[in-house]
Amino acid sequence: MGRLDDKVAVITGGASGIGAGTVRRFAEEGAKVLITDLDEEKGTALASELGDDAAFLRTDVSTEEDVAAMIAEATDRWGRLDCLYNNAGFGGALGPIAKTTVEDYDLTMDVLLKSVFLGMKHAAPVMTEQGSGSIISTASVAGIRVGYAPHLYSVAKCAVIHLTKTVALELGEHNVRVNAICPGFIATPLAAGRPDADESQIQQMRDAGATSQVLGRVGEPADIANMALFLASDESEWMTGQEFIVDGGFEAGRPWSKWPKFAKMERPIRHHRPPGR
Repeated sequence: MGRLDDKVAVITGGASGIGAGTVRRFAEEGAKVLITDLDEEKGTALASELGDDAAFLRTDVSTEEDVAAMIAEATDRWGRLDCLYNNAGFGGALGPIAKTTVEDYDLTMDVLLKSVFLGMKHAAPVMTEQGSGSIISTASVAGIRVGYAPHLYSVAKCAVIHLTKTVALELGEHNVRVNAICPGFIATPLAAGRPDADESQIQQMRDAGATSQVLGRVGEPADIANMALFLASDESEWMTGQEFIVDGGFEAGRPWSKWPKFAKMERPIRHHRPPGR
């Protein structure tokens, strides 16, 4: 028996990176998966690879009509919706605040935040009527601590975490769980800043980032997929309104070997005791 047998999942941004890794992991565990993405070529190929229990729908997650259509596609095809994983994203607006345009602001918030709102909005009626379901959204360690990502990316991911908590309090009364995953540095084309990054470029990122990670390597899509699997499964049935950090210890701090010398001294530093003490 798979951990997701008889469950139906919709995964946005499912054609590559974290999304594709999660699609494959869910399929391995018995789920029927609707892959949604703007990349028709990769999404269709992945659905064909996985067979009858997977399908692809081209979806612009910033558009309400497309988000409503993807929820309807999953329920029409398989009769229910057990998991929505709001994963689609991109780097968003770059550069200093004074040079950020309103158009870049709108696009960034539409893709990173409005899409999550729309997914929750259209999944909620289906799941509340069922009396069960799990909504998962990809946030980021950048939504918890500043300095890891551009302004608007950080703000949007912080908002995803708060939206997760507020919606969890509403839907929890209907046995629908709402949680967020906060990845650290994951070796994907998105982290490379270009959707067409090849494996050699991604490997360069792995090599460059490994020394700053407590566990000695950067994250892989499978690391996030495993957390998403847990949150989609019945194993997490008493968990809601939480942000789960999956970052190899990066947010906690620097590896011990990179701390100042005093942190590794085995004896107290001896100070001169003033007279009279």
